Amino acid sequence: MYSEKFRLDGKTAFITGGGRGIGLCAAQALAEAGARVVISDVQPEMLEAGRAEMAGLGHAVETVALDVTRPDDVTQVADDLNARYGAIDVLVANAGIAWPDTGGEDMPDAAWLKVVDVDLNGVFWCCRGFGRHMLNRGRGAIVTVGSMSGLISNRPQRQAHYNAAKAGVHQLTRSLAGEWAARGVRVNAVAPGYIDTAMSGPALRQEIGQGWLRDTPMKRAGRPEEVASVILFLASEASSLLTGSIVVADAGFTIW
Repeated sequence: MYSEKFRLDGKTAFITGGGRGIGLCAAQALAEAGARVVISDVQPEMLEAGRAEMAGLGHAVETVALDVTRPDDVTQVADDLNARYGAIDVLVANAGIAWPDTGGEDMPDAAWLKVVDVDLNGVFWCCRGFGRHMLNRGRGAIVTVGSMSGLISNRPQRQAHYNAAKAGVHQLTRSLAGEWAARGVRVNAVAPGYIDTAMSGPALRQEIGQGWLRDTPMKRAGRPEEVASVILFLASEASSLLTGSIVVADAGFTIW
């Protein structure tokens, strides 16, 4: 009874930022649970590498090049995929970027706008584009990828743009969840801590990263597959009573 709730047989999932890291692990998790998976990324070469890695694991995935900061493109992809497959049942809005340490007083306009555009606006465009179809069908699950940085102000790095964008993702998740709950669409978020991915891995092996780990109760970084497990839970009927939840997966970092 309970293991069946994690199955996604007959479902189709769309994952942004699916070429590597958390997004690619989420693709594997959802495919293993029986879903048909479509991954997107802004970089075609990364997208192809992700497709090849999934093929090596025995999972055939469709790929779509997509810049999530272009709302018209997002809407077109959502319309096209829903027409092709009949339904996109699961959206994982994972695409995001970070930016080098930048103090608020010296923050270039371009840096602020780029991070907010990808990390917050892009999540909204995807939720809107795919959510419309889910609402028309009266069912669907959306998983956004926030961050523990949406709950705390990290140190010693200065990243007001990233922190603000991820806090926005959390509030967007709650807001849409409240609007759409009675219409059959659940919206939840996972908030990872420091995860050993291509984006964060180099810093984890430097002095700054060692400081992060000293402040982490579990004394280690997370692995992308650990976040993917949470995404699978939130995408499946195992989490059928959850909407508007922010599931923190941070090795205990925000406890203190």
